[in-house]
Amino acid sequence: MYLFSILLLLFSCVYGKAEKPALDSNEDGAWLAEGQSETQLMGGPDGLEANDADRPAWDSKIQYVLAQVGFSVGLGNVWRFPYLCHQNGGGAFMLLYVFLLVIVGVPLFFMELAAGQSIRQGSIGVWKHISPKLAGIGYSSCMVCFYVALYYNVIIAWSLFYMGNSFQYPLPWEQCPVDVTTNDTVKECASSSPTSYFWFRKALNITNSIEESGEFNPIMTGCLLAAWAIVSLAMIKGIKSSAKVMYFSSVFPYVVLFIFLIRGLMLDGAMEGITYMFYPKLEIWGNVQVWRQAATQVFFALGLGYGSVIAYSSYNPVHNNCHRDALMVSAINFMTFCAGLLFMMYFLILTSSRNLGALTSMTSHGSNQHWWPWFNMTDPSSVSITDYREWYSHYSSMVGPNITDCSLEKEMNKGVEGTGLAFIAFTEVMALFPASPFWSTLFFLMLLNLGLSTMFGTMQGILTPLMDNFSLLGRHRTILTVSSCVLGFMIGLLFTQRSGNYFVTMFDDYSATLPLVIVVIFETISVAWVYGTDRFLDDIEVMLKWRPPVVYKYLWKYVCLLAMVSLLAASLLRMVLKGPTYTAWNQSTASEMTLEYPGWALAMIVMLIVFASLPVPVGYIHSMLKNHQVRNTHPAEGGGQELHRDLYAKCNSTEQLDSNSLLQVPSEEDEARLRTAFLPAGSEHYRLLPQQEEEDEEQDTGV
Repeated sequence: MYLFSILLLLFSCVYGKAEKPALDSNEDGAWLAEGQSETQLMGGPDGLEANDADRPAWDSKIQYVLAQVGFSVGLGNVWRFPYLCHQNGGGAFMLLYVFLLVIVGVPLFFMELAAGQSIRQGSIGVWKHISPKLAGIGYSSCMVCFYVALYYNVIIAWSLFYMGNSFQYPLPWEQCPVDVTTNDTVKECASSSPTSYFWFRKALNITNSIEESGEFNPIMTGCLLAAWAIVSLAMIKGIKSSAKVMYFSSVFPYVVLFIFLIRGLMLDGAMEGITYMFYPKLEIWGNVQVWRQAATQVFFALGLGYGSVIAYSSYNPVHNNCHRDALMVSAINFMTFCAGLLFMMYFLILTSSRNLGALTSMTSHGSNQHWWPWFNMTDPSSVSITDYREWYSHYSSMVGPNITDCSLEKEMNKGVEGTGLAFIAFTEVMALFPASPFWSTLFFLMLLNLGLSTMFGTMQGILTPLMDNFSLLGRHRTILTVSSCVLGFMIGLLFTQRSGNYFVTMFDDYSATLPLVIVVIFETISVAWVYGTDRFLDDIEVMLKWRPPVVYKYLWKYVCLLAMVSLLAASLLRMVLKGPTYTAWNQSTASEMTLEYPGWALAMIVMLIVFASLPVPVGYIHSMLKNHQVRNTHPAEGGGQELHRDLYAKCNSTEQLDSNSLLQVPSEEDEARLRTAFLPAGSEHYRLLPQQEEEDEEQDTGV
């Protein structure tokens, strides 16, 4: 509650309510008469009414909120943020995360929501509408979404596999199997743990390195096919079908998190785990890498740059309060992160529970040895960590391997994160619970729904821009959806090899991070410096009927842009200095080891980054060449007169048109500036340039 209060306080201090009474018609007209367009982004060239006639819309506000929350609250809330929070100072990292969320995350999230809701198109159409030179930003977003969809569905396939194996008692990862030839425990399992053995050998059947591809894993291939089939069926009718699935996939994880909260608080050592996790170590703020990791987490937590936020908001009513949505989704996202810390707390308690269980077993046999504990082992709640560690420090060499040092620091420094936390550490916790199959099924069903909610948003970030920008694809939504899923499954077979987990790690580490940061940098530049923050706030004021706080102007122009550029520089510097590496599982030693990528894998990493970032400069160059061609072609063709007669210019009753400016052949950028309009075309005033004025000017210019 303390952290939640801090969050609300920061939101209220920085942003405030800032709402003004709705603009009446007189005020609106006076404001427009000063020479400012009513808006400059709403609606396409054909007018907003034309777009609204065919464009789908959310059935209710709750559908939209669940979709945005489901997309932003992904698997990273469960296994990425808790690990980072522990490794980087506990409560100090959370405070730093909240700070960056307020000054960077929320403004950028609000910017994408406002742009999508205003222009009512996907990411390609939004940035192309602001300027044709920026169309490549949308294509880069689509490319990154496709990368993420490829490997994200593999994680969903893993969740399906584990959920299917949870309907067994005992769970298959509770104990090591026996080698039938030697009648002994399998050596690989005995040297590691039952959960590690099940993950690396039974689920993945992993090779020793990325250079050993191995054959396809048939079970995982089938699970991947099922995952893509679920996504295809849920999205085959667009938001009309996926939104209905969101009612369950977005809500169910919160029900499970609440159940785990109650269950976790009932465990012995719960308060010690919470205290250790949330205790702030403020000295960690002096580490530059901590700032980089916090900024990266903010960046990915809200789904910035994917185009999914823009796609979802484009189906909103024009006057929807997207500012309130940005604050609400960000707050829910942060509270989900706090709930995700429970999973790390369980892992902290795991060692204590296991040790006390082993000591209780020893008590049943009795002993008169001199190293026997002096505390009461029959009552675990009465045993303090201090007494236990003092006893262990004296007699650790005389007890069996099942009893270890109850050190929270040592346990957490094992570096369990990502898939390791979900499919190794937490499965071990599930095995300790009574009725373990029930808890395991509940957990992996939650992972499945978290993954699907994010997957729906990711696919929407691909399909919506393509359908908005290409009318042929828009008329064949079903074929486009099914074809995209089939293509994703075919390419996804790369991840179902025995070495597939290494490629998942590669895509997760390198295919999205740098391209997405580049995309968001150009998004911020296009709004803050190309279009202009004052114009953008003017447009939002007309859309929302109140003006957002002026602090957004400076956050977009300076703070957010500087933060994104710094994040890009830090990520590039770390990548160059540290070098791309991955963690491999060695079967002979039954342990993980860090390896360097081979040359062909490094080339693959470079191609992933280049292909995702390339549309931005290519789109700019293509627009410049096309603009240059238009300037050179029209005078030579002698078609200037017909072109001029078709030009319309926006005006009001008090201003006159500058015919000389209209007689100039417009560049592509000029045409974009004329056609970009946030509001319906019917609310603006146009008049046709008189025929006689054009002929007189043509005689004067010698045309």
